[in-house]
Amino acid sequence: MKVTNSIKLVCASSSYVFILPAQQKTQIKFNMKPATSTLELAKRISRTIITTSKNNTKTKHKHHHYSWNSQIEQNIHNNLKHNLTPSLVSSIIDPFLLNHHSLALGFFNWVSQQPNFTHNASTFHSILKSLSLTQNHSHSHSLIQLVKKAQFFNFPIHPSVFCAVITSHIARNNLNQAFLIFNDVVELIAQMGAPICNSLLAALAGCNIDNARKVFDEMIVRGVRFSTLGFGVFVWWVCKEGDMAKVLGLVDEVGECGFEINGSVVAVMIVHGLCEVGKVDEAMVMLGELRERGWKPDFMAYWVVANEFRKMRNVVNEIKVLKMKRKLGVAPRSGDYKGFIFELVLEKRISEAKMIGEVIVGGNFIVENDVFNVLIESVSDIDPVGAIMFFNYVVEKEMFLSVSSLNRLSRNLCRVGKVDELLEVFRVLDCRNYFKDVEGYNVMVSWLCEAGRVKEGYAVLQEMKKKGLNPDVSSYNYVMEACCKEDLLRPARKLWDEMFASGCCGNLKTYNVLIHKFSEEGLIEEAQTLFNRMLDKGVEPDSASYTFLLQGFCQEDKLEEAFELYSKSVRQDITIAGDILGSFILSLCKKGINVYSL
Repeated sequence: MKVTNSIKLVCASSSYVFILPAQQKTQIKFNMKPATSTLELAKRISRTIITTSKNNTKTKHKHHHYSWNSQIEQNIHNNLKHNLTPSLVSSIIDPFLLNHHSLALGFFNWVSQQPNFTHNASTFHSILKSLSLTQNHSHSHSLIQLVKKAQFFNFPIHPSVFCAVITSHIARNNLNQAFLIFNDVVELIAQMGAPICNSLLAALAGCNIDNARKVFDEMIVRGVRFSTLGFGVFVWWVCKEGDMAKVLGLVDEVGECGFEINGSVVAVMIVHGLCEVGKVDEAMVMLGELRERGWKPDFMAYWVVANEFRKMRNVVNEIKVLKMKRKLGVAPRSGDYKGFIFELVLEKRISEAKMIGEVIVGGNFIVENDVFNVLIESVSDIDPVGAIMFFNYVVEKEMFLSVSSLNRLSRNLCRVGKVDELLEVFRVLDCRNYFKDVEGYNVMVSWLCEAGRVKEGYAVLQEMKKKGLNPDVSSYNYVMEACCKEDLLRPARKLWDEMFASGCCGNLKTYNVLIHKFSEEGLIEEAQTLFNRMLDKGVEPDSASYTFLLQGFCQEDKLEEAFELYSKSVRQDITIAGDILGSFILSLCKKGINVYSL
């Protein structure tokens, strides 16, 4: 028998020899007859690229962006009978690979290496257009580097590409770099549009107010319209300097360009910023100044100032502001604040969103439930304990708390080690009879176990059963994994028996957790029994299943069983065998076995 392109594993101390046949590669032939047009040829080549990538990509996701691979290069190289020209390359990328960003970039880089091919303005335009459309930050570095190359060659770059590059820098918190690019293309900002300018203005305001002011000035000079987010966040930070005259100057400047600004929302930002630095008297005066300029402070703005006077025990001014509120204020529109908070969260301006949320909670203003779920999730990412305020408000008002919000709050409390706060969250919800289904209970079980509270996690399983809810395999897996992490093997075995007695069959994760722990503890017979039971139950092992058991066999010097198990992996799936080969060799080497590849 002749075997080519194979892997041969030999153990010098024994007579075990395994030959792994090379994985078959998918060959896609396409007939490259002379095309009637460049567009037709581009369509054929792009179709081949996408099909080859699809056939060589393993995924369970319906909407998958296929990646570039060597098989694509081989197919194009073997079958392309036409010379690649910049016109053809740009036609392949735009429009056919425009939304397949990884394939577009892979193709662009591949043609760069082909003899006698040189990119021109059209090829750069096509790849920059594709990468500027992606929301995947993994491509942002490539986009930035390609923009630099295009600028070096003096190729024209569409303003939308600069928008994408600045957006990428903002998302990665490279705000200085975003500002430098803005400065380089400042003459194009009117074409780039208001959204990116406002986004940069808001982002810079919290870290470099001087650069933010330069962006503001350029927007004024070039007539770029301000948004509630852009100007609101910017002026909030300026207010913290405590200079009321400067703030009013900005308000007057933006008047001509601020048709899309919600004056009531910005009024809250302004008076809050002044109050935050102790300029409460100035904030009271500012209410009148803003009203005279048509910015319409609403009840929320008046409440902010009145509340500060209340904290100061300045009853006279508190009453004065409340009278102004009744006489001059307007009712806040909940939809305006909902939209503003959502926009702030989208732009990662979480501190500002938290501030608006605190005003809403403090003044007991009405907004929709989903606003608080968004606040709980986003604020908990930066301040898990601070997010509990919104959680308590939701519970107190008997609003709807989404499972995803509870899950994210729990994860973030766990992340910062606030276990007591986590337990209190669950206690409060349990008292309110929040948990009504397996999905909700699983959130509690999973994070109790993650926090090392295995006993409490197990108690929740019993509570579920008392309420007539049958824990699912995930419920048991959370507790099982926690038991194994805490070296509680006896409870883990008991839970295993309990799970099957209740009619819940284990899945791949269940078996892997136990096989891993038994192998680690030298209980290799139990691990092997579980592995065989898994096969009997029709649960297909994955690379982790084989790796754990192989490590256990090698650790216990059961080499014959180890090689037999590896042979089984080859028969099951050559890809799995390839994945675990390195780990298997390492385990053998650790035992002093002379293993080498031929």
